[in-house]
Amino acid sequence: MAKRQLKLGAFMRPISIHTGAWRYPGAWPDANFNFDHIKTLIRKLEAGKFDAFFMADHLAVLNMPINALKRSHTVTSFEPFTLLSALSAVTENIGLIATGSTTFDEPYHVARRFASLDHISGGRAGWNIVTTSNPDAALNFGLDDHMEHAERYKRAREFYDVVTGLWDSFADDAFVRDVESGLFVDPDKMHVLNQKGKYLSVRGPLNIARPVQGWPVIVQAGASDDGRQLAAETAEAVFTGGGSLADGQKLYADIKGRMEKIGRDPEHLKILPGAFVVVGDSVEEAKEKRALLDSRVHYDSAIASLSVILGTDASGFDPDGQLPPIPETNASKSGRQRLVEVAARDKLTVRQLAQRVGGYGGLAFVGTPQTIADQMEEWLVGRGSDGFNIMFPYLPQGLFEFVDRVVPELQKRGIFRTEYEGRTLRENLGLPRPENQFFAG
Repeated sequence: MAKRQLKLGAFMRPISIHTGAWRYPGAWPDANFNFDHIKTLIRKLEAGKFDAFFMADHLAVLNMPINALKRSHTVTSFEPFTLLSALSAVTENIGLIATGSTTFDEPYHVARRFASLDHISGGRAGWNIVTTSNPDAALNFGLDDHMEHAERYKRAREFYDVVTGLWDSFADDAFVRDVESGLFVDPDKMHVLNQKGKYLSVRGPLNIARPVQGWPVIVQAGASDDGRQLAAETAEAVFTGGGSLADGQKLYADIKGRMEKIGRDPEHLKILPGAFVVVGDSVEEAKEKRALLDSRVHYDSAIASLSVILGTDASGFDPDGQLPPIPETNASKSGRQRLVEVAARDKLTVRQLAQRVGGYGGLAFVGTPQTIADQMEEWLVGRGSDGFNIMFPYLPQGLFEFVDRVVPELQKRGIFRTEYEGRTLRENLGLPRPENQFFAG
């Protein structure tokens, strides 16, 4: 029986999730907003046969105090579609996944952008469906307050139906382009959506031919109960927050089990926890690199990062006391709960929790190429994941070390490709091309 194969995405917005990354010795401080640097990075990832380059997106400057914001490299970044369209021209195989908000965007906009990116890239686009957790985003779109959490997910479900319906506006063979007869498009192969739901009203059709992949790959990142259900119903890849292997196995079984209940093939969804990776010649050297990196996080940034994830201002908490009860907010529920549990489990003070979060507090593989591959293989074989969304500690060296040292070790073990399976993101992820909802064949 063939070995299960890892799928690897690269989390590239911000270029590094670690708030001290831009200050690491030898790092590119402007990596987040330098197109030439980003071109170098994506070409290296493609040489390493990565499945996808993943661009998260923020619709507001992060909601942190100015003393922290002034120390953050996340304050400036490219708009995802502009960047990924440009990167599609300098790559051939690697997938291009962008975030599109279902709360602050319109489905017609989202459908057009992703259809265009899929055509431009030859079938390499993916849509990361988000409901947007930052409450400050509402203020940039004429609203005084964020939509309530459960309502955001209900709108997201309807939004998905509209976007995928718009992608299916034309049969694959609708554009006949018959020069002799003068017939460009067969009107019998055009569908007018006429969607009228609780949240959305969209006539259609989309004024773009059906995407190369049928639909761009559907990606989702929510881990709340609402998020898991949305993933089970709609997603083809899920980016999850990384915890222990036991936590990963529980989430994996939960989402895949929900898929089976509604008649979806669990193999048609890839679960990819975020994994922060630091490579060294020895485990001790890798730990020293991590410690040096963490030392570059200013306390102002650390406490601000904690405030963002908790959804409440933590600057007034006693730094040396335990985490007080955290009120419910409309920010991310799963992220907040995970931190509360970590603080209780490890008996961390507010200061200690902030330091951990201020750098990166999730799943981390810190070691040699061999120990990192051991851990990744354990997650893969143990059904904790189908792969990982890799986060690099600093750029460019952290990325180069992973591609040059860890990837060959994974390939040697027969758990990661040596060549791409195809040209589209769906082919490389092992996902079927969806049938058109309105036109058979």
